Amino acid sequence: MMSFQIDDLHHVSVIVADTARALGFYRDLLGLQVVPDRPDLGYPGAWLIVGNRQIHLLELPNPDATEGRPAHGGRDRHVALTVDAIGPLGAALDAAGVAYTTSRSGRRALFCRDPDGNAIEVIEHR
Repeated sequence: MMSFQIDDLHHVSVIVADTARALGFYRDLLGLQVVPDRPDLGYPGAWLIVGNRQIHLLELPNPDATEGRPAHGGRDRHVALTVDAIGPLGAALDAAGVAYTTSRSGRRALFCRDPDGNAIEVIEHR
């Protein structure tokens, strides 16, 4: 028997080539707030608030291939977020020229990629 229990997720980190460009997607398009007191970690980046969790943007050399990723983000490693209404998000992505696919499971969800090719799933909660 374990003497400890993992009980929550604190954050997810994604590697980005340019923090300012990534903030244009995560902050300006998706509307996430930036944690104002991110410490100096010796490299650029940003921490974003997602409910009680965070997404950490790490501006570091990417060890993963960005070409040849699956066209549908659901077949790739991805971060899954929830939204209150998927329609307005789809309209915002359309207006910004961000391509997306819809969930193949029939759920009200879509998959897109950030400017660095990181897959994002967004699921409508009711």
